[in-house]
Amino acid sequence: MNVKVFRMSSGEDVVADVLEDKEDSLVIMNPIVAFNQGDGRLGFAPYAPLLKREEKELEINKKWIVYTANVNDELVDQYEEMFSPLKTPSKKLIL
Repeated sequence: MNVKVFRMSSGEDVVADVLEDKEDSLVIMNPIVAFNQGDGRLGFAPYAPLLKREEKELEINKKWIVYTANVNDELVDQYEEMFSPLKTPSKKLIL
């Protein structure tokens, strides 16, 4: 997975797997939007909740993206856990 965060010109922070970087657009998969839950924690919701469930890919015009950045490792792990077809055990120290 190539998980990135995008700040959209509308203000949303979108986290998604980048499938293809075209000249004028990005093709992304499983986009979610981050929001503050009010207690210092982040929550996530589908970025485009009205899309058909089977439509996982979305093409976004780059003119609507303010910036693109790498996502912190903890969030990447959480994102991959949400969308990976394979379930991996959580990373815990065995004593």
